[in-house]
Amino acid sequence: MTMERPDWARRIRAERDARGWSQAEAVRALRAHSKDELPSDSSMLRRWKAWEAGDNAPDDFYKPLIAKAFGTVTHAFFPRPGRRNGDAEILAVTGMDTLDILSRLQRSDVDAVTLDALSITVDRLCSEYAYMPSEQLLQEGRDWLRRVAELPDGRLTLSQHREVLTLAGMLALLVGCVEYDMGDRRSAEATRGAALSLGTEAGNADVVGWAYEMRAWFGLTSGDLNGVIAAGEAGAHVAGNHSVAVQLAAQEAKAWARIGDRRQTELALERGRQLLETLPYPENLENHFVVDPAKYDFYVMDCYRKLGEQRMAETLAHEVIRASTDFDGTERAPMRIAEARITLGVVAARNGDLEGAVEQGRLALNGGRKSLPSLRMVSQDLGAVLAAVFPDEANAQEHLEMLRHLTD
Repeated sequence: MTMERPDWARRIRAERDARGWSQAEAVRALRAHSKDELPSDSSMLRRWKAWEAGDNAPDDFYKPLIAKAFGTVTHAFFPRPGRRNGDAEILAVTGMDTLDILSRLQRSDVDAVTLDALSITVDRLCSEYAYMPSEQLLQEGRDWLRRVAELPDGRLTLSQHREVLTLAGMLALLVGCVEYDMGDRRSAEATRGAALSLGTEAGNADVVGWAYEMRAWFGLTSGDLNGVIAAGEAGAHVAGNHSVAVQLAAQEAKAWARIGDRRQTELALERGRQLLETLPYPENLENHFVVDPAKYDFYVMDCYRKLGEQRMAETLAHEVIRASTDFDGTERAPMRIAEARITLGVVAARNGDLEGAVEQGRLALNGGRKSLPSLRMVSQDLGAVLAAVFPDEANAQEHLEMLRHLTD
């Protein structure tokens, strides 16, 4: 019986194929990225063959080297499970359920345990961003934001006050993201501004950094590419080595890719990659305001699609879909999957496969959880290719009509 190769082994082969490298050329690339002297070519070639076959896994020395040679981060190639949040965790850690938290907040009975429970609740809400229906998440986010904002300052110590401001800032970030997903740009910008003020008052670099990241995202999806770069630079100055700086670099890279500046795109991506490689593995991969390693592939996929690197974009699109889907087929990150399908549709169209392109586009548009501005932006790439390659095909025209409705 033949055992299926591990995902990391399959990916090593796929990444090598996407670059058109032989195994010997892959070994040379590995050697070029290593600061230490590696064994002989013949020994390294045997190791590489064993890795691709899945016979044995690379050790902790070779894992980051392989990721670096392929332009990604170690835990995108070799992931490990993170923590997931839920009501059960809140109860286990604090001994309180949601009703207990609400009761204490209503009485302004705020102590360390209450704040811990509230912090876990905010983390859970941010973890539900990827899949919870927008209307429901928006209502819950606004309700909790109101409750936190109503806590009286006079009953809080200075450290508690800062923690409450931080939690309110995180909730404002979440609410602003959902408002923007639903197409309410005006409300989203006002909420983003509130998050920025709360983060500044709390002295919290994460909240402030994500407020700038939201500004970059708004600019990217509205075509203000210079605004993206400006927001990315300003946010990076505040964020320092916090994980949000990785996403700020990614937004800059996406802007440079749309401008058509390949060098600046690659520099921004590498800046983000180097920082992400140094960060500890996230405790909660599901939190929207945590940059998990797999998301780096999502960033690079977008840039490769814009730069016309078809094989690389296609390889990463498959990786994004695989990493965002549970073993039972449940989509953990449907919005990432939708953009990956658009990427596969663009590649199919460029290769003359109209049926495949339209099918991938249809799957992307039919997803349940959508970020309308982002979906519109990437769908325009597919629409442009369909219009250019298949100007007279009825199926292409039908899909273009669907895209026009999306942008109305």
